[in-house]
Amino acid sequence: SSRAIGLYARHTAGFEARVAATLALLGQAAAEHADRVVLANSLGAEDMVLTDLIARHLLPIRIATLQTGALHAETLALVPQIERRYGIQVHLYAPPAEAVVHFVRQHGDKAMYQSIELRKACCQVRKLEPLGRMLQGNTAWVTGLRREQSQNRGAMPAVETEPNGRVKFNPLVDWTWADVWHYIAQHEVPYNALHDQFMPSIGCAPCTRAIAVGEEFRAGRWWWEDEKAKECGLHVREAATNAA
Repeated sequence: SSRAIGLYARHTAGFEARVAATLALLGQAAAEHADRVVLANSLGAEDMVLTDLIARHLLPIRIATLQTGALHAETLALVPQIERRYGIQVHLYAPPAEAVVHFVRQHGDKAMYQSIELRKACCQVRKLEPLGRMLQGNTAWVTGLRREQSQNRGAMPAVETEPNGRVKFNPLVDWTWADVWHYIAQHEVPYNALHDQFMPSIGCAPCTRAIAVGEEFRAGRWWWEDEKAKECGLHVREAATNAA
């Protein structure tokens, strides 16, 4: 039985309208950026909802994920599950092995706990560099970001144009955590087993822990750091950067 579904899934007013709006945005992304749009799937609950919508409606949006080399086994187990269930390929982008080896040799495998600078340097090697390759040649990308996830994300638009001109679609901005799980329950969407262990926000294994009742949604990410620093750099917006 699913502990996460039992805990979180609730039907709330406006759910169907939110699903319809999300589908419309995904359709727009596919229509305006034919073959040049990718879903950056972190293999968390939100991105699994988007994967299901894309597959269910046969939208020509590629699915890709960052294989950082430090993911939980439960996270990686989703890749073959997605491919079997939906019959679509998940494109994996990993950091160059030598870059990881060099970083660990220089700073040790506990570098992320030593300073924010080193943690961000680790994210740079394992996530940002492969993300750059994932996005190369694409004019748009899709994320599972939601406003509810953190204060940093509270004012996020559903569609934004980045400084380099690439368009970023955030089709789940208005969804609640209850919405995400209601959709998963409704469509029997495969999801990360770690969600059953009180991990709502899942990143690399050394940088993710379970959260306690009443803690912030992203409290389990980089929990040893100051709240304001809690982004890996994938989704830092200009305003937020200047404010910090």
